[in-house]
Amino acid sequence: ALAVSPDSVKKLKNFAEKQQLNFNLLADEDHAVAEQYGVWGLKKFMGRESMGILRTTYIIGEDGKISHVMKKVNTKTHHEDVLALLAGEK
Repeated sequence: ALAVSPDSVKKLKNFAEKQQLNFNLLADEDHAVAEQYGVWGLKKFMGRESMGILRTTYIIGEDGKISHVMKKVNTKTHHEDVLALLAGEK
């Protein structure tokens, strides 16, 4: 599994170590990858607007094709949501 973030390599490394992640975080500091996937856009939080990552998960099969897109990801249940989605494929 891979995750892409606009944060710096150093920041992502520290975060991954602190959270003991079991997947790789890739830095996309200029958000070029995020823009290609359509997940860089206007966000609203507490009445303020800013540009940033629109949390989205793409599940890509072994054939390299996108099999699922999960928009508006809930970070508290995301891992369970992904596992449930994948279990339904079998």
